[in-house]
Amino acid sequence: MSDPVHFNLQARLLHWTMAAMVLAMLFIGVAMVTSVAHYHALVALHRPLGIGILILAVLRLINRWRSPPPELPSDLPGWQRQAAHASHILLYGLMLALPLVGWAMLSAAGYPIGIAGSVVLPPILPRDPALYTWLRPLHTVFAYTLFGIILAHLGAALMHGLIRRDGVLGSMAFRLTASQPR
Repeated sequence: MSDPVHFNLQARLLHWTMAAMVLAMLFIGVAMVTSVAHYHALVALHRPLGIGILILAVLRLINRWRSPPPELPSDLPGWQRQAAHASHILLYGLMLALPLVGWAMLSAAGYPIGIAGSVVLPPILPRDPALYTWLRPLHTVFAYTLFGIILAHLGAALMHGLIRRDGVLGSMAFRLTASQPR
């Protein structure tokens, strides 16, 4: 049975798991470029976390296709509906593109991508230093863009939860009671 007011359980679990992973990844990425002493330990976290985000983003898209999200409030202005739609496309696009660009970048640099123990992903591009030098800043630009979109997403969620009080924020929350009006 579908709930027209809330995201399904899988969507909520994936959302909050990925929110924690993406935020951790962004902070690890910043720490990587500022810490020489801990660089290798941070990279060892960054690579498998990125692949985990990629896998969960694909699962999230499949879940979203199978269980569409609840409708936005009918009184929401058209430009806010368009902004919500565009920001979700950007979020999903960046959650897919950022790990793929990272994987491609490391492939072009000739670096293995270890996942766990001896599990190493195959390269997705041939070794090419010129391609690496093009992909490296692209990865950074995508990361900053993702961070900006996340801030906008958080701002919109808080606006819905604290100002409009229209149930949009609650639709992604884990509810304790059987029903909450929207």
